[in-house]
Amino acid sequence: MKPYRSSLFVPGNRPAWMEKAINYGADCLILDLEDSVPDQEKANARPLVKTGIKALKAKGQAVNVRINGFATGLTFDDLEEVLCPELDGVTLPKVETVADMKELDALLTHLEKRMGITVGAIETPLGCETAKGMRNIYEIATSCPRVKRVTLAAGPGGDAARAIGYIWSKEGMETLFLRSKTVLDCRAAGIQYPTISSWWNIKDLEGLERDANWNRRLGFRGETVMHPTHVPIVNKVFTPSGEEIDFYKGLIQAMEEAEKKGIAAVTYKGDMVDEAMVKTAREMLEFAKSIGLET
Repeated sequence: MKPYRSSLFVPGNRPAWMEKAINYGADCLILDLEDSVPDQEKANARPLVKTGIKALKAKGQAVNVRINGFATGLTFDDLEEVLCPELDGVTLPKVETVADMKELDALLTHLEKRMGITVGAIETPLGCETAKGMRNIYEIATSCPRVKRVTLAAGPGGDAARAIGYIWSKEGMETLFLRSKTVLDCRAAGIQYPTISSWWNIKDLEGLERDANWNRRLGFRGETVMHPTHVPIVNKVFTPSGEEIDFYKGLIQAMEEAEKKGIAAVTYKGDMVDEAMVKTAREMLEFAKSIGLET
């Protein structure tokens, strides 16, 4: 599965914006039918989104759609009108329980069968933006094979801040537990590449880079961003550098040479390394390879 270092929201009622969005370099575009589309335009946006999916996918762009939640009464109509073989994933807002995800899975299975799409082909990335949703990440992620990606919302002023009650800061310490718990739950559930949405200030690019670097150190593998100018920064942060790749390759080589001599651990770059660290090195090289880097 290819990781998404960067995911960018694009309003689904803006066909010109969807057309231009492929030029921004985001690993995934999320065509939005929810918050960024006024209620009176949601119905008209659906065919625009479907056209956008097909056009973007034809150019090799990964595309997800964020639909409207169950409480709106619009969920099934959204799915019915945007589903197509080219669609990679569907995000349902405010999933809180296993039952929510199973209901979405049932709707998708019904429509996939009806439309001749391979059952299970469309992913259901889990967006965590409520207290219950954050509390139940592991349970939800392990309940449905469509859940291959998880994104934590940890930004200022939105649904997550209101749900948890934190006061957002650029340093982000008020959401450290949420970030760490999300990474732990994801990895325990077999989700290798958790992502986060935590920086919405469009102009403070230095702050974005600091935030992205912190998220990477915590174990996240990408960020969802709100503006095209953020894409190259998060792509850079979440892309292993040449020095990192050389380090991991050298570590593996050092251990392979040690094993030939019957040695189970060896000193490499001043640190003692063993087979566990080789596994980490291989995982990081696999991540690099999956995003198109030469390893």
